[in-house]
Amino acid sequence: MNIKISNVANLPSRFGNFKVKAFKEGEKEHLVIYTDNMSDTPIVRVHSECLTGDAIGSLKCDCRDQLEYALDLASKTNGMVIYLRQEGRNIGLLNKINAYALQDKGYNTIEANHQLGFRADERTYEMVTFILHHFNVHKIRLLTNNPDKINSISDIEIIERVPIIMESNRHNKDYLDVKKDEMGHLI
Repeated sequence: MNIKISNVANLPSRFGNFKVKAFKEGEKEHLVIYTDNMSDTPIVRVHSECLTGDAIGSLKCDCRDQLEYALDLASKTNGMVIYLRQEGRNIGLLNKINAYALQDKGYNTIEANHQLGFRADERTYEMVTFILHHFNVHKIRLLTNNPDKINSISDIEIIERVPIIMESNRHNKDYLDVKKDEMGHLI
């Protein structure tokens, strides 16, 4: 992989004081948010970009809640958040909005992706292994409900899966049910 890596910068936030480093993989620029004294076996959240949830506060998903929970936990436990630029389960923003339009017509998230010619989830996690090796991290406690993340992160020992369960609302209940019932998420 031809990866460009930024310098380290300080990032004070409402969740605590972090260090940040960016990793450029082709056209995608991923961000790693971590504490100065990271634990030997840190809690790590691999979070895929969700502009509508993370930045705008969409109620159609639980992404922002998960991101904020992960940042707070990383601050308290000397952990790390790996923010992967894989918008809309890696179908991109334009296709994600087209999938939203199909969802407005009654399709669930998987059906909408299929209508657009995509698999239910197009994300990959090779970059996670690269990033963790860069930080000399070989054992983690993975903050996830997604078995694909557990199974896809190679060459890193996952000593514990830490659940990240958010409360549903009337706008995301069906979305969360599909993640659990059809995608095997551990929620």
